Amino acid sequence: MSEDILINITPFETRVALVEQGAVQELHVERSIQRGHVGNIYLGRVVRVLPGMQSAFIEIGLERAAFIHIADLRENRSERSQGLTPTPIEKLLFEGQTLMVQVIKDPLGTKGARLSTQISIAGRMLVYLPHDPHIGISQKIDSEAERIQLRERLQALIPEDEKGGLIVRTQAEGATDDELSADLEYLRKLWASVQAAARSNPAPALLHHDLTLEQRVLRDMVGANTGTIQVDSRTTTTALIEWARLYTPSVADRIQHYSGERPLFDTANVDAEIARALSRRVDLKSGGYLIIDQTEALTTVDVNTGGFVGGRNFDDTIFKTNLEAAQAIARQLRLRNLGGIVILDFIDMEDLEHRETVLAELKKALARDRTRMTVNGFTQLGLVEMTRKRTRDSLAHQLCEPCPMCESRGNVRTARTVCYEILREILREARQFNPREFRILASQNVVDLFLEEESQHLAMLGDFVGKPVSLEVETAYSQEQYDIILV
Repeated sequence: MSEDILINITPFETRVALVEQGAVQELHVERSIQRGHVGNIYLGRVVRVLPGMQSAFIEIGLERAAFIHIADLRENRSERSQGLTPTPIEKLLFEGQTLMVQVIKDPLGTKGARLSTQISIAGRMLVYLPHDPHIGISQKIDSEAERIQLRERLQALIPEDEKGGLIVRTQAEGATDDELSADLEYLRKLWASVQAAARSNPAPALLHHDLTLEQRVLRDMVGANTGTIQVDSRTTTTALIEWARLYTPSVADRIQHYSGERPLFDTANVDAEIARALSRRVDLKSGGYLIIDQTEALTTVDVNTGGFVGGRNFDDTIFKTNLEAAQAIARQLRLRNLGGIVILDFIDMEDLEHRETVLAELKKALARDRTRMTVNGFTQLGLVEMTRKRTRDSLAHQLCEPCPMCESRGNVRTARTVCYEILREILREARQFNPREFRILASQNVVDLFLEEESQHLAMLGDFVGKPVSLEVETAYSQEQYDIILV
């Protein structure tokens, strides 16, 4: 089944939608203000060694000096694994020394970033360990036969001159030799570029920036079923094609620049899907509906017949509603990126064959999901229990925040989310109308954000559309409410 990938680029955020048969199946959002440093590789310079704390401060070019503990030094780990007495940090590091390090924890408050010299670079199916020559297998690959087979296949693919090691990720289950070989080649090229940067740059210097969302999409999401990858930024399209030719050559020809009049996401009604994905209720075509509640411990999905009465009898109506719900649930889990424990409350079915058919339909629909999951059968209470691996925050957690008006019992979109919606709406209006000025009426929080942290983006937008953009506080508006007046 062919799928297309839409990539919407703006200075403040990148959004990616995976579209299959005209319906959005997955959504990914990354905001420039939220991008951290974890995974970045730097050439650092030791500025202070603290023997009493067995740690050191290292300058890597950030606002504050970063911090490394002796436990995160490669030499210390090697000595401990061999049962040797660890060498103290003052004998391993000295002031002025240059050191290749990787950020393992972002700066927080007054604390600098935490570093490690145990470099690791993640690929789609493998993690490359340039300084640790061994092959490890993810513990989540349960089958011992599969673990042994993966290890043997990987050993056969590793070039003779390779001095590093690899960890096989969960996604490698069922991967072909060609896929593993392509991932290994990509990681070796990436490491070679890091080494070349280390030789040509003085410390402190950034040697490798962890991949952007659009690059991770090319690495992790593109497969044999992927049709086109459309990007609405010419600059990003060119950069992605160059990156793909170097690291994922089979993908480069599928990347296209979208230059249509309508916004890219409007062509697949993605913004409408986002709005629906933030709602508790999901309507089914038959008239039934789902109620999805996300809590700290688990997610529950309740299936209801609603206004559907089209079956020959009551059992037939229930069966058809549950079949449709099984497909809708699989899609909503991907769309909302719901993880952890998920409890599905289908409408009670007395017929055992109906239960098995619904369960089979659910598993078939879930098979298209790249995220690891387990599905159990119906319990005595008629519930289906399943788990889905948490890979990132759910869509609701990314775009919403607890509502102060209802004492955290619900969600509203953040002021920043509303700001970005307004910016996109002005871009859309500017294509259709030619006003003298755009005037934004919004709540105090949204206007304050535009005047402070988002002032640069607002100014850039005004320059882009060639019209002044003014702000006006409307005290009666809630945080999500706004109006754009064309003056």
